[in-house]
Amino acid sequence: MADGSQLPPLPLPEGVRSRYVPDVNGLRMHVLEAGWQSERPLVLLLHGFPELAFSWRKVIAPLADAGFHVVAPDQRGYGRTTGWNGEYDGDLRSFRMINLVRDMLALVSALGYREVHAVVGHDFGSPVAAYCALIRPDLFRRVALMSAPFAGPPQARAARGDISDALGKLDPPRKHYQWYYSTREADANMRDCPQGIHAFLRAYYHYKSADWRDNRPYPLEAWAANELAKLPTYYIMNAGEGMAETVAPHMPSRAGIDACAWLTEHELAIYASEFGRTDFQGGLQWYRCNLPASLNQELDLFSGRTIDVASLFIAGKSDWGVYQVPGTFERMQSEACTDMRGAHLVEGAGHWVQQERPRETLDFLLPFVATVPT
Repeated sequence: MADGSQLPPLPLPEGVRSRYVPDVNGLRMHVLEAGWQSERPLVLLLHGFPELAFSWRKVIAPLADAGFHVVAPDQRGYGRTTGWNGEYDGDLRSFRMINLVRDMLALVSALGYREVHAVVGHDFGSPVAAYCALIRPDLFRRVALMSAPFAGPPQARAARGDISDALGKLDPPRKHYQWYYSTREADANMRDCPQGIHAFLRAYYHYKSADWRDNRPYPLEAWAANELAKLPTYYIMNAGEGMAETVAPHMPSRAGIDACAWLTEHELAIYASEFGRTDFQGGLQWYRCNLPASLNQELDLFSGRTIDVASLFIAGKSDWGVYQVPGTFERMQSEACTDMRGAHLVEGAGHWVQQERPRETLDFLLPFVATVPT
């Protein structure tokens, strides 16, 4: 994999820079950062799928203006970070959750810090941030989870089994997107789709945003096929379709694209270029590690443990991700996090809350990170 040094510069807000941090748990990690000019408390921002450090572009500078050194890495498998194996038959174990946490520990050390003031994770970055705080509360002093609630370590998730057979027996038959993302064909389906990566990502981001008006989420009763089938097809897919075919009918109109201020065509081109260069398999490896218990057995060590540092949850009010695993949103607040400072659903935002509604996201995030840890 190329080292990224010859890639074109990213279009970043004033005060935000791009650089590389070497020797991060075997990676050469690409980061975006602001507020590096003086000694400040560190805030880490962890993206999800299919995203990049660039997904934090609208909140990095405001957090730095509030007095923090803000660092958003391209995580293992993504963007301009190198040193990972992106082959389907490659080094899968390096993408397991415990090693993603180790990546963050190594990054913090490489940055010269002994403490992280706050770790913030969105989408699949949310469980990484959660395990950072759960495993090393001495280092990660507070945690903000976004769009993906955290139910706790494996013991709390025992009821979530493989639902594939039951979904396949529905009429029409369906399949769960996470199990689909674990298949060999998923990467090629998105990478080589007829509409091209740019159009695929436009439809994907639109379909999961508040711009798609049918995103009106509500709690589901149980982890059962008939209940999960109520989710949109970007979560519970039609059995005979890949993700490229799933999102294609939901491509916004030209007028809708032009009106999309939260993700302009120029910004979307960054994602299309990066995933066109790296493919999607690096991010898909995370899903492959998340499903078989054998790849996450180390997490059993933390069974029964809670997140005891100050915690916060933020998601879009139009985000089905809040409820995609029934009971998790409630369990996070009542059991998994013992010092939950708030669970906020942002009006007018879907799954990409910090991009769709950055100002409202900061209205909740800034007061939380500004408080002194106890």
